[in-house]
Amino acid sequence: MGTRADASGAPVRGAGARISLLGAALLCAGATWLILDGETVAAGWLALAAGMLLIAGAALARRAPGAFPAVLDSVADRIFDGTLLTAIAWVERTSDPLASAGALVALAAGFLGSYVRVRGTSLGYGVTESPVTRAIRYGLVAAGLLSGRIGAAVWSVAALGIVTGILRATQVAKEERA
Repeated sequence: MGTRADASGAPVRGAGARISLLGAALLCAGATWLILDGETVAAGWLALAAGMLLIAGAALARRAPGAFPAVLDSVADRIFDGTLLTAIAWVERTSDPLASAGALVALAAGFLGSYVRVRGTSLGYGVTESPVTRAIRYGLVAAGLLSGRIGAAVWSVAALGIVTGILRATQVAKEERA
C-alpha cells in the first residue's frame, strides 16, 4: 500500500491518525448500539478494538504536523467516554443504579480532567496525558463489558479520572508557583 496523496500529488501527513481515530469513533458507535441492545459482551469486544485504535491513533497524531490530528484525537477520546459511559449509565439506571452513578461520575471526571489538560496547555503549562492512563481507562471499560462486572469497572474508571484530574490540577499549580 503506497503513501496517500492529496489532489496535487503531495503526501497526506497524518492520514493514519485520522483513519485510526475515525475508525475508533465508528466502533464506539457500534459498541454503544450493542450496549443499548443488551449485547454487552459484543460491545466489550468493539470497545476493546476502539481502545486499541484510539491508542494507535493518538501515537500517530502526536507525530503528525498541524493541530488537526491532535484535536481529532481529543474528540475521539471524548467520544469513547461520551458514548459508552452514557449508554452504560442509561442501561444500568434501573437494574444497577450504583453502576449507573459510577458511569456518570466517570464521565464527569473524564471531561473535567480533559478540560484541565486542555486549559492548562493553552495557558502554557506542561500538562501531559499518559497513553498508559488512556489504555487503562479503555481496558477497564472493555473488561467490565466483557466480564459483566460493569459497576466495578466504571467506578474504577471514575477513580482513575478523579486522580488524573487532581494530578493535572496540582501540576498546573506547581508550575504557577515556580
